[in-house]
Amino acid sequence: MEFLHDAFMQRALLAAVLVGITAPAVGIYLVQRRQALMGDGIGHVAMTGVGLGFLLNSSPVWMATLVAVAGSVAMELIRAYGKTRGDLALALLFYGGMAGGVLLINLSPTGSNANLSSYLFGSLTTVSPEDVTAISLLAAFVVLVTVGLRRHLFAVSQDEEFARVTGLPVRALNLLIAVTAAVTVTVAMRVVGLLLVSALMVVPVAAAQQLTKSFRATFVLAVATGVTVTLAGTVTSYYQDVPPGATIVLYAIGVFVLLTLLAAPLAKRRARAAEAGAAACDAPLPATRRPADDVQV
Repeated sequence: MEFLHDAFMQRALLAAVLVGITAPAVGIYLVQRRQALMGDGIGHVAMTGVGLGFLLNSSPVWMATLVAVAGSVAMELIRAYGKTRGDLALALLFYGGMAGGVLLINLSPTGSNANLSSYLFGSLTTVSPEDVTAISLLAAFVVLVTVGLRRHLFAVSQDEEFARVTGLPVRALNLLIAVTAAVTVTVAMRVVGLLLVSALMVVPVAAAQQLTKSFRATFVLAVATGVTVTLAGTVTSYYQDVPPGATIVLYAIGVFVLLTLLAAPLAKRRARAAEAGAAACDAPLPATRRPADDVQV
């Protein structure tokens, strides 16, 4: 446990726990909405915010948050109102965000491609106390939204038309999901990086779905998986000197494969139990004698 004596590892572990909680907590709604790659698109846009932060000599985390939120709102509006040209507009937004980040950080007197790389793929040694404060505040917002409004967000993610009929503010909730996803991307970029954050939002949820049937159980197992792999990846990167983001994602994929292998025999057992139950229901009832059968004529 010697790594706990290093201040930068204490900050990295705290950030890892927060990322492990927030990424699957938002990802479960994105998976339900079939927007699993939305986090990847927001990550591209957030790169412009990182570059702008270096250029203006301000916090890259907070600047990336502002730009990512604006980009996520634009994505949601394009999804809601865009027709045949919507996919082209999203592509321009994604690629423009990446190009803008590279350009701005190279125009900055204090920035370089090495600085950008730490945000693209994550870096344990560069997580500062200011970053931990920002990550903690943003993570608190994400948890408050994803847990406090889970019923409303789940209804909108499952069936927008039904949610609209029941009187829910569908447009506002859709925008809230997009904004929360953007905040989660900036929370996770210091640990897993902007290019890999989408995997941490999706893979733990997909892994949990292999064993669970209800939304609550999937939510709990996905968050537990996220925390486990982020901590394991962070500790492994300390001892083995490997990139933390890539290590965390590979651990998450390994958990997905493991739970998939475990789910196969469980699914067969459940299928056999269901068949046995159906056969018992279809079996004829034992014959019973009527009172008249005992009467002798």
